[in-house]
Amino acid sequence: MGLVINNLTKSFGKGDIETQVLKGIDMEVGQGELVILKGASGSGKTTLLSIIGGLLSRSGGDVSLNNDDYLDIKQKDLTSMRLKGIGFIFQSSHLIPYMKVIDQLAFVGEQAGLTSKDARQRAEKLLKEIGLGHRLKAYPNVLSGGEKQRVAIMRAWMNAPVMILADEPTASLDAKRATEVMGMIRDNIRVNNSVGLMITHDERLFDYADRIYTLEDGHIAPEKKNEEKEPVYN
Repeated sequence: MGLVINNLTKSFGKGDIETQVLKGIDMEVGQGELVILKGASGSGKTTLLSIIGGLLSRSGGDVSLNNDDYLDIKQKDLTSMRLKGIGFIFQSSHLIPYMKVIDQLAFVGEQAGLTSKDARQRAEKLLKEIGLGHRLKAYPNVLSGGEKQRVAIMRAWMNAPVMILADEPTASLDAKRATEVMGMIRDNIRVNNSVGLMITHDERLFDYADRIYTLEDGHIAPEKKNEEKEPVYN
């Protein structure tokens, strides 16, 4: 099981101005796997990730997660599924300016069904793991760009997601912190048996992936499979 994509297509516009961005994508990401997706700017990587995450409609093809064709369900049910089953990490942190750091995470946990107490305990644990234990009660305006992104990364883990979708999640981090965070993402995916798909141009992070795909001219192909590596975190 895991993520399975068959002949996925996406076009924008109609008639003479129609542009086909995705021209029949076929790929799989197994449970416990982290796959990196790379390609030139404008190749459709973010479009593909948005469709998989249920944020953008597809033109054709099939997408299933653990044998569930989840994109065809009612919008209300899809919203609930995204909240409880998918963790998103974007280039921008998208933190809520009037909420303290711990509340940014706890809110997601409560929306996913945790009690307020359990949500805050889990939020505190995750933030301490990523080196932000001293920032629990801080507001976003006093955080550095790297700190904001680390908060966003841990927020994605609050709902113990079945699938993690990340778009350049380490872009605002320095080299040392980027590799540490990448190790945490990979290890969490393995421990939780989640599906992980990440867009990144940072070649320093490629060794953390189980496989690397390249998106070019609307098509995707496997580039290489990495050897099994020992987890960075125990």
